[in-house]
Amino acid sequence: MLRSDIAILIVDENRDRAAIIEEGLREAGHVRVNTVTEMRGLVRQIETLSPDVIIVDLENPNRDQLEHFFAVSRSVKRPIAMFVDRSDTASIEAAVEAGVSAYIVDGLKKERIKPILDMAISRFKAFSRLTEELAEARAELADRKVIDRAKGILMSMRGLSEDEAYGLLRQTAMNEKRRLADIARSVVTAAQLFGK
Repeated sequence: MLRSDIAILIVDENRDRAAIIEEGLREAGHVRVNTVTEMRGLVRQIETLSPDVIIVDLENPNRDQLEHFFAVSRSVKRPIAMFVDRSDTASIEAAVEAGVSAYIVDGLKKERIKPILDMAISRFKAFSRLTEELAEARAELADRKVIDRAKGILMSMRGLSEDEAYGLLRQTAMNEKRRLADIARSVVTAAQLFGK
């Protein structure tokens, strides 16, 4: 459910169309609404206004306009609902890949804005969670690989069993109050320096 206190930014070169969106938002109880009609320096304006969600309305977007907004979407890391009058499969795929949370073709009606924003925010949160989980899983996998490599180095250099090598890494990490993976990286780096 869209909170009424969130900051919303409308990006539209057409002031009349922007007024329709703003009216729909205000009727839904939103008071923190800003409108930007100049596309130059858009990322800077977004950083200055710091909206919670962005609504982009493009009447007849050309490829350059779409690419510009997709680049903005990648850099600002906020939910974006994009309204366009017409589209093609390539544009829709590019929008999804760029992280646009809602891409609505021929759908600018003020009574539809609130539910579309609710959906855009929900999709953005779900996508952000998945992205964080993926980053965590990749980091854990990298940590496991470096720990296994460090165990192998210790087993080879000191004649230890796998359990003994792991125990040594673990004990060193506890003694130095550092993460096990950080100790393992140090072992791997030292082995590389000494050509082991």
